[in-house]
Amino acid sequence: MSIFLWKEEYSVGHLAIDTQHKRLFQLADELHAAMAAGKGNAALSAILANLVSYTKLHFADEERLMKECNYPEYLHHKKEHDELTAKVVAFQSDLAAKRVAVTVQLMYFLKDWLTHHIGQNDKKIATYLKQMAA
Repeated sequence: MSIFLWKEEYSVGHLAIDTQHKRLFQLADELHAAMAAGKGNAALSAILANLVSYTKLHFADEERLMKECNYPEYLHHKKEHDELTAKVVAFQSDLAAKRVAVTVQLMYFLKDWLTHHIGQNDKKIATYLKQMAA
């Protein structure tokens, strides 16, 4: 059973952001499924690379949107993006060097981060955008 199931409660009400969030859940689910199936490091590294690449793309899109609308919490939000990116890139390097393995703990960390970040911070962006449009 997957721990990365998209729920409508995660929706922020912005089509582009929600679409990207759903894709992040799909990629995390692929990583979880590969780990649960006992796939080797090469397969896990390839899936993780896709997840990291897509996460960077998503963060860049979100940050551009925040800048365009002069979002007041932009710097704090970007800092969270930068911190997660640094952690995941470091993990990616450690995985490539066989210093770590993809574990259930990593999966739960990713799920908690995604659900908390989307549920708290990204919803604030969507609320702000709606207020600006009104």
